[in-house]
Amino acid sequence: MTDDFDFLVLGGGSAGYAAARTAAAEGMRVAVVDGAEELGGLCILRGCMPSKALIESANRNLAIRRAEEFGLRVESRGVDVTAVRDRKRALIAGFAGYRQGQLQDGRFVLHRGHARFKNAHAVEITPREGGAGVEIRARTFCVAAGSVSNVPEIPGLREAGFWTSDDVLDAGSLPQSIAVLGGGAIALEMAHYLEGVGCKVALIQRGPQFLTGQDRACSEVIENAFTHRGIGCHLDTNIHRVSQVHGRRHIEFRQGGHERSVTVDQILVAMGRHPATEHLGLQHAHVGLAGRKIIVTPTMQTTQPHIFAAGDVCSPLDVVHVAIQQGEIAARNARRMLRGEPVSEEFDGRLRLFGVFSHPQVAAVGAGEVELRAEGVPFVSASYPFDDHGKSMVMGETEGFVKMIAHRDSGEILGACCVGPEATEIIHEVVVAMHHRCTVRQFMAIPHYHPTLSEIWTYPAEELAEQTGSGG
Repeated sequence: MTDDFDFLVLGGGSAGYAAARTAAAEGMRVAVVDGAEELGGLCILRGCMPSKALIESANRNLAIRRAEEFGLRVESRGVDVTAVRDRKRALIAGFAGYRQGQLQDGRFVLHRGHARFKNAHAVEITPREGGAGVEIRARTFCVAAGSVSNVPEIPGLREAGFWTSDDVLDAGSLPQSIAVLGGGAIALEMAHYLEGVGCKVALIQRGPQFLTGQDRACSEVIENAFTHRGIGCHLDTNIHRVSQVHGRRHIEFRQGGHERSVTVDQILVAMGRHPATEHLGLQHAHVGLAGRKIIVTPTMQTTQPHIFAAGDVCSPLDVVHVAIQQGEIAARNARRMLRGEPVSEEFDGRLRLFGVFSHPQVAAVGAGEVELRAEGVPFVSASYPFDDHGKSMVMGETEGFVKMIAHRDSGEILGACCVGPEATEIIHEVVVAMHHRCTVRQFMAIPHYHPTLSEIWTYPAEELAEQTGSGG
């Protein structure tokens, strides 16, 4: 059985749905193949939305812990993890139901199954419910199959047993103690949630800092804040083995030239994710890989020009807004290709935006100092701490700082990072400024209401205005 389409999308998550709806709006005949147990994609079902629902409960519990500091007499009666889980389930059911309706509203053909390339112009779909395979041909494709949890090969880990973030997100009860392996966004957010609802948490990170690739000072703030909360932070480690001791997990690792160990009730493996490209038969379509990542150009084309890719399978930053942008670009460029027009639209990575919903939060946009230095770009940077900022002092949220980076000659804002209260919200002020290629002098001309968290950006901007050229 065969069918022919203008545009065939592999995956119905954020990137895949964005590509499909954009292509359909362009008048293309579109099909989507998704073999997941439940439609909706990672962000809605097991990522962004469920994790933030749980984290919101942890945030409220942290506020209760500190109530006396604000003159409030509040007595906590504990945390009902089942109720937290059930609230999350209700929210996600609504989000997922809406997305499922969008995927099934008739704008494109939806195949529930697993796709594998037979050649550069056809895939074979194995239906989820069994039955004969279906061959589908298309003139253009978009691979948006997402990612899966990365589980390291640590001796004894699989035998001892472990959780991934999927298990935490749907747990109706939690262990008294847990070791979180990892130091990226997922690890920090899960550690924050788990400690926030009463677990004893230890973080074990291989690298010398949390959030590898981000400003090291952000890691230091997180480490200090987490340590103050009683979270054990073990950085620059090498785990030797995991074993079971009286029903508990015993982790042995080396740190700073010393042998150390931690014994906990459960282990959470939160060491990132890797692209779900292994079973797609990409080699039959002559689509090139770098490791497990699909190689793409800024136009989102793979090494096979009529096959595009978007989202976690190819992106250097696995975040939803980037996946959506890439899916839309892929669809519009596929339409151009079919019309015989130049494939011209490119993904602009200048506004790379990153956020972590820990406590304190972390956010960054654009280039960092290490990157700019490596590229030979002349820059200056300035920072300002939250412990000297009126609104954050009133809020009692004084951990962290903001940093802004500008071109030394032109004064254009090149990047920024923030660790502190509502960092994932207030970073957008700099994102908007950078989108319009604003200089620090132009930024200083924008009024800021007092007292607000956002006005803290004016302090590094003012310092940079004195150090940069007359641009703006």
